[in-house]
Amino acid sequence: MKIGVDIGGSHIAISAVEDGKILELKQRKVNDEDREGILELIENTIFENVINIINNTDEKLETIGIAVPGTVNGQIIIKCINLGIKDYNIVEALNNKFIKYATENEKQNRFESLPVPIKLQNDAKCAAIAESKYGALQGYSSSVFLTLGTGIGGAVINDGKLLQGKCFSGYEFGHMTINFNGEQCKCGKKGCFEIYGSMKKFKSILKERLGISKYTHGEQLFELLKYDMALERKDERIKQTIEEYTDNLAIGISNLINIFEPEAIGIGGSFTYFEEFLLEKLKTKILSGNLLFNPRSDIIIKPALLKNNAGIIGASML
Repeated sequence: MKIGVDIGGSHIAISAVEDGKILELKQRKVNDEDREGILELIENTIFENVINIINNTDEKLETIGIAVPGTVNGQIIIKCINLGIKDYNIVEALNNKFIKYATENEKQNRFESLPVPIKLQNDAKCAAIAESKYGALQGYSSSVFLTLGTGIGGAVINDGKLLQGKCFSGYEFGHMTINFNGEQCKCGKKGCFEIYGSMKKFKSILKERLGISKYTHGEQLFELLKYDMALERKDERIKQTIEEYTDNLAIGISNLINIFEPEAIGIGGSFTYFEEFLLEKLKTKILSGNLLFNPRSDIIIKPALLKNNAGIIGASML
């Protein structure tokens, strides 16, 4: 049995995966108040749910793949800006728990091997691997994939293979500068793409302009936008927010097209739940504006098919 784990900026999701299908999904939300003890929370959530999954099946645990919203190197999470994590050996921490559990409970037969083979990869790259094999990017040998959520992650597929940096995993699209004198990012730079193009930014500005609670859920925002669309966008605050957001998103994505010239762009994360309000406007701004160095009427821009499951599925394939 292979298990995929997706550590997000606002959740931790875990599941056994077989042939690209989620078999038993376990989820735990991560709130602002959880950040102080985030390492313990991550370790315990993964450990407890993995044990629960393997105890509910006759199969042995083969591998665990973990999708991380940050920079990884071997067994180490080098940094995860949005969760405040730095230089964290998650593989060692988890295996200490698995080995102790197996010894104390005489459960060695539940594991294919101990220590458990655990692999790490950036979450956007895990999602890109899954979307290329099972999702929206099937059939394209050259593509760029972005995850828009708490931040912005990215990956490039070239000739059917994931491109990797030599020193670090690279392709940190969220931290390319699109406004040199812009807002401060948690990474220390100013004007990063994710400051303007993340779904977190879109939602927070929309809540602020509409004068609603910052704790309003995404589902409630979706219903507000859907109602406004039915009224043919009578609310100028919503219209202005969508225009500004898609302007910034178009700048960042057009930069990536100019650099990589992919066949297709895939967009995942919580963007997929709001695509009916954002996608066509975004396409128009990219394809019919003056943002592309080489005119591209043929480029495909499409939402991820696997939605929030892409990270887990890709992680299980590591």
